[in-house]
Amino acid sequence: MTRKIAILGATGSVGKSTLDLVERAPERFQVEAVTAATNAQALADIARRTGAKLAVVADEARLAELQAALAGTQCRAAAGEDALVEAAAGDAELVIAAIVGCAGLKPVMAAVEAGRIVALANKEALVTAGALMTQAAALSGATLLPVDSEHNAIFQCIACSRKEDVSKIILTASGGPFRTATPDAIAAATPEQAIAHPNWSMGAKISVDSATLMNKGLELIEAHYLFGLSPDRIEIVIHPQSVIHSLVEFIDGSMLAQLGSPDMRIPIAYALAWPERMATPAQRLDLLAVAKLEFEAPDFTRFPALRLAREALEAGGSAPIVLNAANEAAVASFLGGAIGFVEIAKIVERALASNDSAAPKSIADVLEIDRMTRSRVEAQMQLVCQ
Repeated sequence: MTRKIAILGATGSVGKSTLDLVERAPERFQVEAVTAATNAQALADIARRTGAKLAVVADEARLAELQAALAGTQCRAAAGEDALVEAAAGDAELVIAAIVGCAGLKPVMAAVEAGRIVALANKEALVTAGALMTQAAALSGATLLPVDSEHNAIFQCIACSRKEDVSKIILTASGGPFRTATPDAIAAATPEQAIAHPNWSMGAKISVDSATLMNKGLELIEAHYLFGLSPDRIEIVIHPQSVIHSLVEFIDGSMLAQLGSPDMRIPIAYALAWPERMATPAQRLDLLAVAKLEFEAPDFTRFPALRLAREALEAGGSAPIVLNAANEAAVASFLGGAIGFVEIAKIVERALASNDSAAPKSIADVLEIDRMTRSRVEAQMQLVCQ
């Protein structure tokens, strides 16, 4: 049967990989809606190619451009936050949630509340609003499918197993571009060096998070909400080859791992076709070529972001929101050349230490804590840079 889908963040890295798969199997998918942040021309091209019924650009100033680019088609153009929510909660059975940052929070929640299958590539949704999201999913009957390679691997390994049979889960991390770098080299790291990931092709922000290992810290929090395991049952190991995407250890001592080439089309395909599978053009894993697999413990001294993320998860309440917001603001400043690489974690640590916000009771609360945190962090950075 043809599956109706919506792609939130269609012009980004995950969106492009999704489209590559969808356009290879047009008989399996009907694209209902596509969205983008600002790139109206690229969005219009996607809508034309896929026959989407709705195209939404988040930036309302780009609406006229989008409308002009879609002239003569049956695709309706819209813009703004309400239109993003409409795209997420529309007629699609499955929603690819790939909007980066808290900008994707309201659309993801709308899809969850509408009872959709939500393929989550947006870490921030569960990091900042994990309890709210999982509670809403339980009420609406929505299914949360992880698209991150690590969580997707765990999802596959657990399959039909009972949660009480799981002893722990192990998230693997490549270690990023600075895994073997000296402290001095890390301190002098440039944005160009930080986004040069050794294994994966990702956007700039996610690539920097991978370099600081904050990406793995966010995945730690996400895993807690996705799989309902306490923090002490979630482990992180460095695996430079990025061949084993994660592992699950069971109470009988057995361990299952999911392996594959470092190609995001593999976990995306699993989510698109779930509970079935579909073919992908991803390079097949050659174990003889890989030859060996290495593992090592993460270095919390050189990469303090992991420690900060675990502390935020254990603190609960508003701490994960503050962690994420401060990190996003700091990474943006680093990419803009305003601060150094090691300052990212220092800024996040200061934000967590000064946090006095209560636990959120709604998405509005989450967004307000996010806004206040960003405002405070940006004000502090301006004082430092003066």
